[in-house]
Amino acid sequence: MTTLAHSMMTAARTTDSSLAGSGETTRYPRTEGAGATRGGASVPSWDGGEPDTAARVGRRAAGSRGRGLHGQLVQQLGQMIVSGDLGADRPLVPEEIGQRFEVSRTVVRESLRVLEAKGLVSARPNVGTRVRPVSDWNLLDPDIIEWRAFGPQREDQRRELCELRWTIEPLAARLAVGHGRDDLQQRLADMVEIMGHALAQGDQLTFSRADAEFHAVLLQAAGNRMLEHLSGIVASALHVSGGPVTGCERPTESSVALHQRIVEAVGTGDGPGAEAAMRKLLAVRPEQSQPAQQSADHVVPAPREH
Repeated sequence: MTTLAHSMMTAARTTDSSLAGSGETTRYPRTEGAGATRGGASVPSWDGGEPDTAARVGRRAAGSRGRGLHGQLVQQLGQMIVSGDLGADRPLVPEEIGQRFEVSRTVVRESLRVLEAKGLVSARPNVGTRVRPVSDWNLLDPDIIEWRAFGPQREDQRRELCELRWTIEPLAARLAVGHGRDDLQQRLADMVEIMGHALAQGDQLTFSRADAEFHAVLLQAAGNRMLEHLSGIVASALHVSGGPVTGCERPTESSVALHQRIVEAVGTGDGPGAEAAMRKLLAVRPEQSQPAQQSADHVVPAPREH
């Protein structure tokens, strides 16, 4: 592992710009508060009587991934929809959104299009733009995974992600054997080494980044394009977990050792061994100092949160 590789893993997060940026044109005029009037008509308040709504939305605003006004508005509206602060009881009026968030017509329009593509809203003539039921949402979308993980559906989201990982990652570990991708095997080994260094230094951020990279590379090494397509979902699961779901979530010697065991099994052509090691890794809970000792041929039921 090169010094450059380790430096890349420990690079500090960039700071996103605030929602209100410079250079925006054709903004909607800002209302002067809840219940402000415009042309004699009352403008509905977006506060919804929830004093913590704005704080909850703002807390995740930094997760806009540097996409500017458009990306930040998508993040904020998406969080409000997933948390239930915006529901299907009334349409989403672009003019109200523009006034509430002080953004242009173009930003509002493009943001609603993104949310529509994610299945969160639908726009129909004579009906307007409304929030769609959860059954219509693209629950595999990384943004929706994140929004659910930091909202009222937090526990359900974590459980579902955990069960999904139990379905795909042991299979990916087995399939990674025999594909002759030395470059990918080296990347897996590099990530384990970085995790070991991070553990020794108490650097949980670097550990989590290397962990996410490890699992994404493993799915890529499986040689199955559909599994590889799910790597973003696994990465989202690791980034938003934050609770006692799997051993990958907190730096421990046990988790590093199990990651190393996977690398060794893949390198020696031991498909069943790689699969078994992955199952053990996903079965470890943070409060355990040692992984559960399941046999390679025993399929452990996916851990559930209650």
